[in-house]
Formats: sequence, structure tokens, C-alpha cells
Amino acid sequence: MTPAARDIARRDLLARAGWDSATARPLAGDASARRYARLTRGDATAVLMDAPPGSGEEIAPFLRIADHLALLGLSPPRAIAADAAAGFLLLEDLGDLLLARLAAADPATAATAYGVAVDVLVHLQRAPVPPGLPDLTAQDWAGAAGLAVTAYARAPEAAADDLTRPLAAALRAHADGPRVLILRDYHAENLLWLPGRAGLARIGLLDFQLAQGGQPAYDLVSLIQDARRDVPADLAAALAERFRRATGATGAEFAAALAVLGAQRALRILGVFARLAGAGKPQYLPLLPRVWGQLQANLAYPALGAVAGAVDRHLPAPTPDHLARLRAA
Repeated sequence: MTPAARDIARRDLLARAGWDSATARPLAGDASARRYARLTRGDATAVLMDAPPGSGEEIAPFLRIADHLALLGLSPPRAIAADAAAGFLLLEDLGDLLLARLAAADPATAATAYGVAVDVLVHLQRAPVPPGLPDLTAQDWAGAAGLAVTAYARAPEAAADDLTRPLAAALRAHADGPRVLILRDYHAENLLWLPGRAGLARIGLLDFQLAQGGQPAYDLVSLIQDARRDVPADLAAALAERFRRATGATGAEFAAALAVLGAQRALRILGVFARLAGAGKPQYLPLLPRVWGQLQANLAYPALGAVAGAVDRHLPAPTPDHLARLRAA
């Protein structure tokens, strides 16, 4: 679809929904190809998602998972109108009170909100996984972490194999059990605090269209090992224990799963953020030292000794010189 045809489709969608007279203000985007705008019509607001066809950001998966979450009594944004072929989706506006902003402005309330976010995961994982979603193998998850070698370290694929083999083995041993629904990017910039709602509905859910079958601790790792901000260690520990108790996981097995999934996620993020820098989005590079620290903390777990050895062999620390090389690439 041409840009002109998409513009016509956008205007037609807004006219059908009664939002054609609204004013639009761009909202901060993310690492994907999606773009967002807040529409204002008198005292009412809505959010327009622009997900270009062919970009891998189709809106049908978003709508499917949103319906599933709503049926569970959770708070995804309600769809007002959609044009799936053109890639436009008009959504309920859940506001701006991201957990990230709440944590900076009101840490005590943020701690409560983080706790509710953990409870949302527990509730979500007690429901069956919707049929037909992707379900990656341990080897697939390890392969995704290979980006740390090829994109972040700029080393050959053979070196990536040296890392992904022991990581796949660790995943099979410690984080490859029964699958639950994971939302994949479950962190403070994708979660909203909705104090006017009750119970689990107080957490607004965003950016879940890549949901799939996965490991129970994966989204918890995303929440407490946040690439974009430091979660206080005592809060992170309390959240992990809250999740462990609610799910009935045993201490040793749970600790191993957290470490292995944390290492996999940190490695993948190193690679993804480096690749984004090469695509003209260097704004994620300052986050890499934090991610590197999270990786090192996870690699201290005994079951990850072979992975730690591969990291030592192939991955440079995110020094200013290395970050400058990634920025210039």
C-alpha cells in the first residue's frame, strides 16, 4: 500500500470512528516500527497506532492478545476502530502514568504497582495459552542471544555457536518446562498505573503483540531486570519472592531459572540494541552498561559457568571506546 493510500485509509478510519476532527500529537515510540499519536477531541482522547503493513508489526496479533487479556479481567487498551489491511488501530487512551514515571515521582506507590504487576503475571499464567502462538525451543532462545556475538561484539557466526551451545544446554536444564503465556516486553515503560480501577485492572498493559508460549519466569525477569532503569535490589528480591510463593516454585529451581533466563535476555538485549545503533538508533547504547551488569550478575550462578566462559572469550565490556565503535558502525 502506498503512503498516499495509507493516508486515505487513516482519514477514513478516523471519520468512521468520529475522530476526524481531532488534533493529533505524536507520542514517544519504541524500538519497533510502530508509531503512536494521541488524538484530542474536546475533553476526550484516544491513541492511534500506526503499524505499517510488511514491517512485522501487524495489528491482528495485538487485537487477538488484547481480547484474551480483557477476558481475564486485565487492562489492555480497548480497540475503538481498526483497519488491519492499512495497519491502523484506534485505541482507548489509558493515560501517561507509566510505572517508569511513577517510580521516579512516588517510589512508595510504585512499589505497590510493581507488586500488582507481579500478581498480573501470576493470574495470566494460570489461564491456558491461546492456541496457535509461537513456542520457541531452548535452542531458538539461545540462538536469539547469539546476537550478542554477531551484532554487539561484531564477531563471526562460529563464535556465536560457542556461546549458544552452552546457553541452550542451561535453558534445557533449568528453564524449559511447561509453557505459559508471556508478553515478552513486560517492563516499566510498557505498564501503566491506573489508580481509578480495582485489583489487577490497575495495571494497564501495552506492547504485547509478540506474546507467545514461554517460560514462567521470563516476564518477571523483564520486570525486575529492567534494561532501562535500576530496580532497587530489595524491591526486586521482594517481587521475585512474591512470584515464587504465588506460583509454588521451589527456591533452588526458581533461582536457577531466573539466572538462566536473565542471562539469555541480557545477551539478546546487548545484540538488539547494538543492531539498532547500526540502523540509525544509537539512543539505546547508553543502556548497555546496565545490561552488562545484569548479565554479569546472572553469570555468577554456577549453572552458567560454561556460558560465562564463552562471554569472557567473545564479548567486550561496553566501555566508552566500544560504545563509540558501535555508534560509528
